[in-house]
Amino acid sequence: MNERFFLYDEQEDTATRFVSFMGENDRFDLAIVSTSRYYGKKLVLDMQKNRLAIIGQDDLEEPGYLEHAFNLSEEEGAEVRDFLYEVI
Repeated sequence: MNERFFLYDEQEDTATRFVSFMGENDRFDLAIVSTSRYYGKKLVLDMQKNRLAIIGQDDLEEPGYLEHAFNLSEEEGAEVRDFLYEVI
């Protein structure tokens, strides 16, 4: 077996917030991870759809970003966006 070449291998303490809420038509189960990486953006995991995105304020303002990242309808994207504006 060849020797593994790591680009980086680091550990850090993070803060994770687990949130579950009901929208008009769907339930959302999210984990929001705060880390010193990614230029202040947060890792947002949709645990039901098994999807992940690195999200900052600028991404929330990008039309269609959440809908694409989490495979959401426009209505679902608006509900998640409204929530994430409060925590990001």
